Amino acid sequence: MTREEFRTKIAEKGYLLLDGGTGSVLRTMGMPAGVSTEKWAYEHPEVIGELQRQYAQAGSDVIYAPTFAANRISLENMGIADMIVELNQTMVKRTLENVGDKVLVAGDISTTGKAMEPYGPMTYEGLMDNYKEQIKLLADAGVELLVAETLMSADEATVICDAARAVCNLPLIISFTCEGDGTLYFGGTIAEAAAVMEAMGADAVGVNCSVGPDQLDAVIRQLSETVSIPIVAKPNAGLPVITETGAAVYSMGEEEFAKNVQHLKECGASVIGGCCGTTPDYIRRVRESFAE
Repeated sequence: MTREEFRTKIAEKGYLLLDGGTGSVLRTMGMPAGVSTEKWAYEHPEVIGELQRQYAQAGSDVIYAPTFAANRISLENMGIADMIVELNQTMVKRTLENVGDKVLVAGDISTTGKAMEPYGPMTYEGLMDNYKEQIKLLADAGVELLVAETLMSADEATVICDAARAVCNLPLIISFTCEGDGTLYFGGTIAEAAAVMEAMGADAVGVNCSVGPDQLDAVIRQLSETVSIPIVAKPNAGLPVITETGAAVYSMGEEEFAKNVQHLKECGASVIGGCCGTTPDYIRRVRESFAE
């Protein structure tokens, strides 16, 4: 998919419906706590395949390949850096086989968990090499767009933009996690970061994870007043409560989630989905609410 085709698709439909949670749903499907989600999904192709098919049936226009933390630095932290090629390319190819004829398949990228100088040890050059490696693996495997999500600083997002444009010309979605007032975790605001991302050539920018959709209307409005590219809203299903067994139970059901996401669409979001705590049922209800 070209960047122009990406923009046209959103303009013609009025929105692009993403998928919902992956790690949080896999926990309910048998994945234990404390493991690499990417490695577990790789070792359980039938489980992740079933989840992806459910999202496609629910109405998602885009499904993320489970490559969220499959960059070399993050994999080194888990002791599985030797699996970087297999995790990225095999998971993309399986996702394309599972749903690629029904939806767009995105290569999923995220933070390394190590902040850039002066907040942490990472340099621009080190992060650039890290992200170029993963993005090339994803592009070579056949993804139709790139999504960098749950980012906590404009600095890291800047490196990802540079790396993506150095490797390919695929559409690039940039999505930050932030406080309810739009403050980023490593300084600045999401509106400031979004303006930088638009200038650097991102094709959509916004927020994922963070909080529930009921707390993001001001953030989405501010983004719609700041940038001219499509705005992303992929919130959690409210706030989680941790049970005695360590499971996260989210506070917002499908109906309430869909109602609040519809409001975010009215505030200016056009690339919309769900993050932690959301399931195919949430995405289905969002799709139905958009059609009402």
